[in-house]
Amino acid sequence: YANDALENKTGLGKDYLGWMTLPSSISHDLIDQIQFAAEKLAEKSEVIVVIGIGGSYLGARAVIDALSDNFHFLTPRQNRVTPIIVYAGNNLGEDYHYDLLKALDKYDYSVIVISKSGTTTEPALAFRLLKNHIESKYSVPDARSRIIAITDKSKGALRKLAQREGYKTFVIPDDVGGRYSVLTPVGLMPIAAAGININE
Repeated sequence: YANDALENKTGLGKDYLGWMTLPSSISHDLIDQIQFAAEKLAEKSEVIVVIGIGGSYLGARAVIDALSDNFHFLTPRQNRVTPIIVYAGNNLGEDYHYDLLKALDKYDYSVIVISKSGTTTEPALAFRLLKNHIESKYSVPDARSRIIAITDKSKGALRKLAQREGYKTFVIPDDVGGRYSVLTPVGLMPIAAAGININE
């Protein structure tokens, strides 16, 4: 009975069962778009900051950690082939953000911001800080090319900002909850940016 309810998408929670068909329900075209955008971001970045909280970053972080050399960040800059992935927006620590911005002064970097609404406190604060920093470090047009937003398809503060600023965007599916979103652009974009083949 429970399995039938899941497969037929009936009963409580039926609007959030999109994970049942992942990753096979993601089109090859979307995978190619994600891979292409991630490669373009990685080409110009020594560091990529993934902004998100909970399922918006933990799945990607687990995959990246599992499939990477544990000490890849110790590789000398001139020998690195993929960017170092760091995380923000998962806490309100002022020391953390201060240290992050100070470190980013020394590196070419880009940002992947992940939020359905764009108003969750921790990622919203981190994105405001990083948006100001990246626009100061680079020109505003260059900063725009270094930011990818993964958000709701049509509504929310981050969607409106992304449209106004002209950021490259990908959609968080309505029917997939945070803990399963690693198999959507939420997880696949940071994983691809880390140099991992998401087709495989």
